[in-house]
Formats: sequence, C-alpha cells, structure tokens
Amino acid sequence: MKRVMLMTVLALGLASCTTQNIKTTMTDLPKNWKSTTNIYEVNVRQYTPEGTFRAFEKEMPRLKSMGVKTLWFMPVTPIAQQNKKGSLGSQYAAADYTSINPEFGTMDDFKHMVNEAHRLGFKVIIDWVANHTGWDHVWTKTHPEFYLKDPDGKFHVASGMDDIIELDYKNPEMRLAMIDAMKFWIRETGIDGFRCDLASWVEVDFWQQARPEVEKIRPLFWIGEYDELENPEYGKVFDASYSWKWMHKSEDYYKKNQPLQELKDLLVQYSNIGDASMRAWFTSNHDENSWNGTEYEKYGDITKPMAVFSATWNGIPLLYSGQELPNMRRLEFFEKDPIRWNGNYQMADFYKTLFSLKASNPALRGGDPAVTTTFLNTTANDKILAYLRKNGDREVLVVLNMSKEAVNFDIEDDRVSGSFRNVFEKTKRDFGQGKNFNFRVTDYAVFEK
Repeated sequence: MKRVMLMTVLALGLASCTTQNIKTTMTDLPKNWKSTTNIYEVNVRQYTPEGTFRAFEKEMPRLKSMGVKTLWFMPVTPIAQQNKKGSLGSQYAAADYTSINPEFGTMDDFKHMVNEAHRLGFKVIIDWVANHTGWDHVWTKTHPEFYLKDPDGKFHVASGMDDIIELDYKNPEMRLAMIDAMKFWIRETGIDGFRCDLASWVEVDFWQQARPEVEKIRPLFWIGEYDELENPEYGKVFDASYSWKWMHKSEDYYKKNQPLQELKDLLVQYSNIGDASMRAWFTSNHDENSWNGTEYEKYGDITKPMAVFSATWNGIPLLYSGQELPNMRRLEFFEKDPIRWNGNYQMADFYKTLFSLKASNPALRGGDPAVTTTFLNTTANDKILAYLRKNGDREVLVVLNMSKEAVNFDIEDDRVSGSFRNVFEKTKRDFGQGKNFNFRVTDYAVFEK
C-alpha cells in the first residue's frame, strides 16, 4: 500500500558530501544471507494469463538464472467481497488471514510452490497486512471487538481507502490472534519471513511483541513498509525498511530539474541512521507502477542509472514483476491485466550482472561494519553521482550519469587507484593511466576489484 512521505533534505555543503565517509554499524546481519540478498516482488494475479501459483512456479528457474535471491509474494489471502474495488478487488483487503485466495490456487499449490522455491535456493516472504482487513473478514463476524469503531458503532474505514477497515491494536486478544495467524504461515508453509504492509500504521510495540513470539519457531526476515527517516523506532524491529523519501526525491530531481546535491544530502541522512536495519532501494513496485507510472515514466533518461544505484548502494535492491522485460505499462490493480511477456527479457542480463556483483563482492554487503561508502569528487558534480564502496582490499566503484545530457568529466579523487574490472563490459581499466570518462545520456559504469 502506498505511504506518501514528506520530504526533508539535510543541507550539507558539496565539499563535505564529496568527502563523506559513511561506515555501517551492524554486527549480526553480515553473518547471514540477508546482507547479500535481493528481493523480487511477485504479482501473481498479473504474472501469467492463468494468474496462479502453479503457473508462476514455471518461471522460477528463469528468475534463479537471473540471480534473484528472495521472492516476495503480494498478499496470498482471500479477498473480501463487500465493498471491493473493481471486479477482482484489492489483494490488500483480506477476508481471512489463514486461507489462500482461490484466484491463485489452493493451499497445497502454495506449499508446493514454496517447496520448489526452496529447492531452487530461493527465500520466500509473503505480504502481511496487519493494519486492516476487508469488510467481510471472518473476524468481523466472530470478533467484531477486534476492530476500531466510529461513534455510530460502525467499523472505522482506513484512511483514504473505503474497501478496508482498521483493526484495534489496543485489544490484546486481537494482537494474539494476529500473531497466531503469522505463526500459521511459518509452521504450515515454511516461508522465510514477511513484508509488512504499512508497518508504521501499526503501533511499533505490536511488532516488538510479534517478532520474538513468531521467531520462537525460527529466525525470519522482516521488511517493513515505512521510511526510517520518519519512523526510526521501527528500525529496532525490522531487518529492512523502505526508502520512500529517496524514491520521491529522486523522481522530483529528474522531473523538476532539482540539484543533484540534494540527492547526495538525502543519502547522507539515510546513511547517518546506521544499519540496525537496512534500506530497500527500488525504482518500481506494485503501487508505483499502477498509480504513479512505470520507472520509465518517473525517471526517463536516468532509469538505468537509478537501477544501478539501487543494486549498489548500501542496503537491499528490490525489483518488481516485469522489470526484466522491461514492462512499459501501468498494470491494473483491481482487474486482470497480465504482463505481456514476449520471451525476450531485455533487462535480464543487466539485473543478473548487478545481482551477481551484490552477492559476490563483499564491498556491497548490506550492514557490514567493515564496509565504507564514499562520495567521490568529479569535474561534473552537478551531473555525475560517483561513489566508492570498500571492504578491505575489495572495492566497487560506481559512476552514474544523472543528467539529461552527455558529460565529459574526470574523477578527481586519489582513493580511486589501481586496476578494476568493468562488470558490464568485462574489460580491465587501470585508473593510474587516467580517470576521464565520456558519458552519453543514460550511461553508467560499475567497476570492481
């Protein structure tokens, strides 16, 4: 679900930004898979003409080959019919927390898909919608006291969305029922965690209560839909959070010709949070695609540089269904509107290169205290975003043309030295022989050693 964030930018000088050395502080995440993963959001309804788990299952070997590590499934629970939107309704208006949406198949189909995903090496997380349900959720009949009520006694409609009603987190029994429902999916289906919808619309103390209780079964991965710049207390619970401010600010930067320095300032704000949780970086998701446009509508010439950034900055890259095609359409949200796959996945190798680098080079580990991230000075600081990530003797150099024009420039920073491999061109470059670049519009370069 979409959470519109207010954007504030820390005003830092160019000199401080180009020399800023950003260290991480996390101590536990680098020891496991979370530091090198990526997340691929699966919209089952629109993924195939069938729109089922079984049909999607056939696509998983392709995604494994592309380097996808974690599959996030949009809500798999049944959709409430009362006051639903469109002919199919919103997947975020649940009718039951412990059943499967028959539109997608059966519980056995889901379990089969999860088992196959695990066999292929994927982690699997599901969307968890804790703030609200649909109007005819089973609890509205069995436990109407679980819901917030208006003065007239009617269920309280969620802000701006009249197909859903809000739960009452002051009710301890409701909290326990919600936790039991989450436990159900871990015990019965073997999933590896949750993407928690509108996490900051739910009191933080619920998540503080829920996570340790659910993890009595086993450790899980938790990503929350909130921006930690606005909700820092949630970072003590979740492994990763959203970067809504970055997404909105970067769109405004491109469309409104704002200064690149403001993007750098915002990145410093995010980095100053530290890494008690990580950030997820993305150019599209289900909300953005359907309501605000594809990544190409939002970012135009800098679409690819933004994607490179998302996979190489400190945190976790997040990809949406169809971006590997690429999908150039806004997908319907409440109706059947399948992605128009054509067998030619033009962006698959692009993402495979980025995901492979993320997984293999320790300089891109999310939340590793050994990793530093440094902005680099160039002769075109108003157009070029350049940064160096370093972990011991391993380094990743990223250079992005964030402008709408060709740029000839030099990197003026002694920290870039020695021989690197260009991961896209698969060529070597010795920066002792010069640090000049001739970038066309949309150009980017990523080097590793």
